[in-house]
Amino acid sequence: MVTAVVVVLCLCVFAAAGHGQPYEGDLGRADKAFYDEVRQLLSLDRGLAQDAPIREQPRAADTAPADTAAADKPDVPKAVKNWPQEALNLGQVSGVSVNSALQPVIFHRAERVWDEYTFNETHHYQQSHLGPIREHTVLTLDPQRGKVLGKWGADLFYLPHGLTVDRHDNLWVTDVALHQAFKFKPGELQPTLTFGHRFDPGSDTKHLCKPTSVAVATTGEIFIADGYCNSRILKFNAAGGLLRVIPSPSEFLSLQVPHGLALIESIDRLCVADRENRRVTCPRAGLYSIQGKKEPALTIQQPDMGRVFGVAARGNLVYAVNGPTSALLPVQGLTIDPQTESVIDHWAPEEGFGNPHAIAVCPNGSALYVAEIGPNRIWKFELVPPKKK
Repeated sequence: MVTAVVVVLCLCVFAAAGHGQPYEGDLGRADKAFYDEVRQLLSLDRGLAQDAPIREQPRAADTAPADTAAADKPDVPKAVKNWPQEALNLGQVSGVSVNSALQPVIFHRAERVWDEYTFNETHHYQQSHLGPIREHTVLTLDPQRGKVLGKWGADLFYLPHGLTVDRHDNLWVTDVALHQAFKFKPGELQPTLTFGHRFDPGSDTKHLCKPTSVAVATTGEIFIADGYCNSRILKFNAAGGLLRVIPSPSEFLSLQVPHGLALIESIDRLCVADRENRRVTCPRAGLYSIQGKKEPALTIQQPDMGRVFGVAARGNLVYAVNGPTSALLPVQGLTIDPQTESVIDHWAPEEGFGNPHAIAVCPNGSALYVAEIGPNRIWKFELVPPKKK
């Protein structure tokens, strides 16, 4: 039944486009939205064919094993000693992700720093005269030894922030000085998608202002945390067409510096490191339902959470890191079960953290990485089963 409906809808879309090809960027806003709905219906049809509940069925073949969702016995992050095994000449490490080869990829600022002189009161970057960073800002590391395997990104960025590698190894980055987010195909120097206007902060849907992070769904949707100024998340289709602003006026949700994003597609949630609210909140992502659910966001907040900087999903759990908040609150990692809205574990290296900024989990769930700004370093943690009592 769903297939028949989808076929009829597809014929309508193609007629609206004036040709027999799917939308390639030349349709109006209404057609974009309509085509996106058809694409999502196709996703629904595939899910129904598997006789599984769509809302609970992960779309990616490489999602973490289901047993990681056991909230009472989460895998424990254990810092790998003497990793990396050789010194890395890093600036402020603002972003980290992991590619399909299970190699960590980091985004750093080289000699650039973000201080009180970097922006003026209207959020305009004050050091554009320095030009882009001349060094390579994106480094691919060997997961075993931590040595640099590849370098990329010289003369492209002014003040790096977030980095995400999707399952096709496309690179998604944000630059807070440029007020832009980009998609780069592997190895290419020209972006295939650009969001925001160069050096031009703004609050309408065509502009960004110090964007922080990007998350990409297996269905193609793109989520950009427009973090420091606008405190919102913009959702786009795979072609870059705007679908939604989070929170919308009808949502009872207030964000203060959404700093990191993590998608849990199996439960259709987008988890946000809501930094200045000192919490993780997980509104509906709206990946499998055209109308969307009106359920409230799942919210995880407790007195010792502090300012949450980064989040990463493994199965139905979220691993998070906070940053310096007060002398009374430890800087640490947190293991979170969004569905019970609870923190179920705390962890940190023996040496302790300084200023964690971002976190990423391997696609196979074997390890996670934490990037720090001051000291400028990258940590590797193995995810190991808890000891039996």
